Amino acid sequence: MTLGCKVNQYESQLMSELLSENGYENASDYHNADICIINSCTVTATGDSKCRKTINRIRRENPDCIIVLCGCMPQAFSDNLTLFEGCDIVMGNTARREIVPVLDEYLRDRNQIIRIAPHEKGEVFEPMQVGGFESRTRAFVKIEDGCNRFCSYCIIPYARGRVRSKPLDVLKKEANDLASAGFKEIVLVGINLSAYGQEFDADIYDAVKTVCEVKGVKRVRLGSVEPERMTRETLEKLARLDKFCPHFHLSLQSGCDETLKRMRRHYNTAEYRRIVNQIRELFDNPAITTDVMVGFVGESDEEFSQSLSFCEEMGFAKTHVFPYSRRKGTSADKMDGHIPERIKHERSNVMISRMLDEQKRFLQNQVGKRTTVLIEAVDKDGVYDGYTPNYTRVKLNDASLQSGELYEIIITKAYDDYCSAEVVR
Repeated sequence: MTLGCKVNQYESQLMSELLSENGYENASDYHNADICIINSCTVTATGDSKCRKTINRIRRENPDCIIVLCGCMPQAFSDNLTLFEGCDIVMGNTARREIVPVLDEYLRDRNQIIRIAPHEKGEVFEPMQVGGFESRTRAFVKIEDGCNRFCSYCIIPYARGRVRSKPLDVLKKEANDLASAGFKEIVLVGINLSAYGQEFDADIYDAVKTVCEVKGVKRVRLGSVEPERMTRETLEKLARLDKFCPHFHLSLQSGCDETLKRMRRHYNTAEYRRIVNQIRELFDNPAITTDVMVGFVGESDEEFSQSLSFCEEMGFAKTHVFPYSRRKGTSADKMDGHIPERIKHERSNVMISRMLDEQKRFLQNQVGKRTTVLIEAVDKDGVYDGYTPNYTRVKLNDASLQSGELYEIIITKAYDDYCSAEVVR
């Protein structure tokens, strides 16, 4: 059971493949499982709560199963043993490749195992390669781990360690293997993706170019990126790659400069605006999506208003809005001026409403566009579902289509969160 980001999904796939190679079989659901592995997320306190509820539910409904907790939550809070109650095995982010021998040890002795090693300075990228995902159209490839930024609200550098990157030759081999397995689109993911390659004088362009050169790969997409290192030179080079998808999930967090300072973000709104304008100048019909936090420590009504206005100015295609979550161990936790939960949720509702208006405006602007779609699924009514290069979700009612294939389309109508389209014959 995977909670959290695409990096976690990739790492869960790695563990699943290691287990399958050693004789384990995937269970249909946790009720029928002998072993339940929970790959946790700890970005927010809500994530921790969800993880604990999942553990309690499994233990209640399948009391005899072996529960394994791994991922970011135990790594970040290794001294909080109450988080591990009901778990038979607890592993951090430095031990996931040991899943098979650790299970063997537990099955032999039946004693609780807690294996959480700290991240170390000079740590290198963990060797990992996966062979496939449930979808036959899109594969996630983790190319970076860790973060050096230490934003005042964020626990992730403690859960993930410092920046380290997958070597380009290893990335090329993995992309070749995934293309041979039938994947048409590869999504590059990381904890701080734009920091890729800083240890060996490379950047995110080098990673994208490496995958674009792989025969059989039709599209290359980026996961969430920080504004850090997204220079005009990098954007110009990315714009020259035909297979690169013009969708940038460019993390913002706040549209107010004073709030960004307290967050210890490494940019201001003017720099963010410049990057957005350059993307729109250099790419054809790009989509810019983002994350926005509301109710950060000390955020006044005026600061929230500034953030809201800036987000509306940017015209995001989609926005993930969330209230600030207090995390023990971060500098923001010790700041004065924490916002009441009621106000945070009120601001969240306002921001969500306005950003949904921007999303509808973006989708409406897609109507009439001629583009391509990669078909990913078909529902029970025979309606096919897929995404365009700029990550606009489209639906097509056309029985001649096949999942996993690319089609040229014209977008015909916009709805709240997707568009309909017709295939160009």
